[in-house]
Order: sequence, then C-alpha cells, then structure tokens
Amino acid sequence: MGELGPDEGAEGAEGAENTYSLRPDLQHRFKSSTVKECIRAILKERLADVQYKPEEMAELTKSLSDTIKDRLKEEGFDRYKMVVQVVIGEQRGEGVNMAARCFWDADTDSCAHDVFMNDSLFCVVAAFGCFYY
Repeated sequence: MGELGPDEGAEGAEGAENTYSLRPDLQHRFKSSTVKECIRAILKERLADVQYKPEEMAELTKSLSDTIKDRLKEEGFDRYKMVVQVVIGEQRGEGVNMAARCFWDADTDSCAHDVFMNDSLFCVVAAFGCFYY
C-alpha cells in the first residue's frame, strides 16, 4: 500500500499525448472579425429596447459580459483565456474616450471591440483573447 506498481495508476494514460503547443492551430486562432460579429449580435439582441436606469446597469453589465464570454467559448478558441470588459453609460451627448493597454504576444493574442448606441444608452465591449502556452 502506498507505492504504485508499474501497471497501477497508468490506466487511461495509454495513447495520451502531451499538448504543449506554443502556437494555436489556424482554425483555433482568435479571430477578431468573428468575435466582433458575436459581440454585435448579442448587443443588438439584449440592448435594442433597453432604457438607461442606473440601478439596473451593474447587473446588466455583468450579465452581458458573462453571455459574451460564454458565447466566445462556444466558438472553439481552444486554450485561450477570454477577458470581456463591458461599459454602459447614459446617452447625454457627451464624448467618452476609452483605452486599454496590454502586454501580450502579438502572434497569438488579440482583441475585438464593438459599440452599441440607442436613444438612452451607449455600450462599449472589449474582448481580449490570450493564448495559454
């Protein structure tokens, strides 16, 4: 008891290969255009008739970011960590500037963003995909 013999504990390990890959396959690479389309579709569906109510916006931003993140996971970007940022503000005719800076591998990591506006609110979404080595 305590020590494993040569055949013990190795069940299911046959045929398993290491998956140490330094670059994603072309079909699994983070595609900004695909991500932007996903974001745009979700924002149109969820925000089309929404009016800005400050007390409801915190929950809405969390819900939107979770929905977008889950949808991006379904797209098959294997071994990518998804970071989704959602900002919602009231439409008052004022300007807003936003920026993000990241330290990443330009060959594998990327981002996408989209803006949604209606008469009552604006919503800016940024999605970042960072490859796990």
